[in-house]
Amino acid sequence: MRDVYVVGVHTIQFGKYLEKSIKDLSIMTTKGCLEDAGMAKEDIQALWFSNSGWGEKGQSCIRGQVALRPMGLDKIPITNVENACASASTAMHNAWMGVSSGVYDITMAVGAEKLYQTNKTAVFAGFLGGIDIENCAEIVEGLTDFQLSADDLRQMDEFRKRYASSNGSGKKSRKKPSLPQRVKSRASDFWDTLTVGIRLGEAIGYDQVRKLAAIGSGDHSPFMDVYGFAARQHMKRFGSTVEQLAIIASKNHFNSTLNPNAQYRFEVSVEQVLADRLVTWPLTRAMCAPIGDGAASAILCSGPMVRKLGLQGQAVKVRASILGSGMDRPHGFDQPEIGERLSKIAYEKAGVGPEEINLAEVHDATAYGELRQAENLGFCPIGEGGVLAETGATKLDGQIPINTSGGLTSRGHPIGASGLAQIHELVTQLRGQAGPRQIDNPKLGMAENGGGALGAEEAAMCIHILEAPSK
Repeated sequence: MRDVYVVGVHTIQFGKYLEKSIKDLSIMTTKGCLEDAGMAKEDIQALWFSNSGWGEKGQSCIRGQVALRPMGLDKIPITNVENACASASTAMHNAWMGVSSGVYDITMAVGAEKLYQTNKTAVFAGFLGGIDIENCAEIVEGLTDFQLSADDLRQMDEFRKRYASSNGSGKKSRKKPSLPQRVKSRASDFWDTLTVGIRLGEAIGYDQVRKLAAIGSGDHSPFMDVYGFAARQHMKRFGSTVEQLAIIASKNHFNSTLNPNAQYRFEVSVEQVLADRLVTWPLTRAMCAPIGDGAASAILCSGPMVRKLGLQGQAVKVRASILGSGMDRPHGFDQPEIGERLSKIAYEKAGVGPEEINLAEVHDATAYGELRQAENLGFCPIGEGGVLAETGATKLDGQIPINTSGGLTSRGHPIGASGLAQIHELVTQLRGQAGPRQIDNPKLGMAENGGGALGAEEAAMCIHILEAPSK
């Protein structure tokens, strides 16, 4: 296997792009990445295109070809990649394989996603594709096992009394809609739900849709119970606290204020995180990643091509690129999770240990995700992820800065682009170009990105270890 280097990266600012298409976002990041690498589109020999949800809007096939032909990127091999939230990092892995195998000298990975749309029901229905869709009703119904116990309810009630009124939730009182506006809104919601129900009914059967409707009725979403359940089990087993989760979320919101590509660019104090609306105990809204649109990309080169093009000063070496799938195992902490299993393979491949990693970007769909992955990646013992954050070790000036970009929680999480946004952040830091969020002289960076859910852990995951350019 040949040495592989990242020579170009780019991320557009994540956010809401209702007026732009997947094509627009893809072209924006592709052009930016080519500019960063100092290359022309004719230099790219093969490309992997990451997207998870475009098929929901009808573009179920040839997505990369459709997205990139308008800018003249054609003729070359374009492979379309879908691996739920791990799609973009999977595209990166395949682009790495194309170069490391010797088949190509210059490859590219592009990820783009649009989650915002006026039909909110369709947005959340699209997430069903991240589980076993044929058995989705049974899976969702099984989540009732994760509902709150009497002790959980007691703790939640105590939490609300302690924090709910400690400061305003940040919400300003809004003028109540008029009767015609309310009628119009309800009619629109009904029509959105009906159209999604018909589409799902044709795809998975109307019996399944009726079961889902019955389970998901009211103002409670059973899907978030999985995240809350995992956090509660960690709290019971290891003594981690909701305050530690708030510290993680607040830290990431601060980091995002220094990242021009972040979706959220405002600080949220620990107290404000705790006082925010509960999504599912113990997770508040400020601890959870938002819905958003975005695109990100990377260009990879072989060592000889890096030297030929004179790109040594910006070339970040890929020390390890690992892709794996989850396994069928019981819930709990008695068996290593996929992140722990794959990180050990990545460390062995790179010839380093966790103590040598200078920063990491991890998949924090919720603040608990960062806590748990810090443990899985070996930055602290299992059970001490909350303590690690509480000591300040994961801050920008800490021992192991995590999610210097703001993470999914605050940088944003457009599914098909998130993994490449992680790569962009690592490369930017390792080049010393991160501006006010730059950490001190990093040598090695690590990215962990998981996607989908089958049973107790992620269905797919990628881990990358990158090394700073030689000076």
